Amino acid sequence: MQNIVENLSAVHAQIAQACANCQRPEAEVHLLCVSKTKPVEMIKAAYDAGERHFGESYALEAVDKITALKAEGYNDIVWHFIGPIQSNKTKYIAAHFDIVESVERAKILERLSAQRPDEAGVLQVLIQVNISHEEQKQGCEEEELPELLALASSLPKIEVVGLMGVARIDAPEEELRASFGRLQYLLSRYQGQYPQLKTLSMGMTHDMQPAIASGSTEVRIGTAIFGEREYHH
Repeated sequence: MQNIVENLSAVHAQIAQACANCQRPEAEVHLLCVSKTKPVEMIKAAYDAGERHFGESYALEAVDKITALKAEGYNDIVWHFIGPIQSNKTKYIAAHFDIVESVERAKILERLSAQRPDEAGVLQVLIQVNISHEEQKQGCEEEELPELLALASSLPKIEVVGLMGVARIDAPEEELRASFGRLQYLLSRYQGQYPQLKTLSMGMTHDMQPAIASGSTEVRIGTAIFGEREYHH
């Protein structure tokens, strides 16, 4: 697993350089290791290198990994759910995750709150906004955001802490900056009403640099750490 250690070192160096380029403190940008489709051995290697935040997209696969790792004593990992949320999977996500970044519908918010176990405490959520305006992309439309923020803030077991967005994968630099800049604007627009909105999750392996330049506080990196995804579904 030495390559994972080396890959993480390279990713952190890229984050540091991107922050330096736009004169932001490196501490403002947090790394989320996207471990979906990857085995627990790879997660352990990243953990041993100091990482504690991991992102998963497939609920049942993730529950198996989370359960197995907790049984081995890995109890300080912060688990993020970052994939599309099916209604019939909300009970698993509510029970096992610490943060859900891909909330886009009122129904999902209500189910997550209702199904969150009392002993698990409050579930942190990000509202995903469709900043690429692609029909196939997940995320609410901008005009739906006020209603979702209000609902999230009213639910007893939910704390809305930020926004998440995914830019068009083959977008040119100018479009990336426009998309990311729009999400940054939306966060700042609603922070007055919801001061707990502090997380801006945007940027992946291929578009980390413009995301950080546009104010991202969390980059979601998988391929550059763990290699290409392995699909078994």
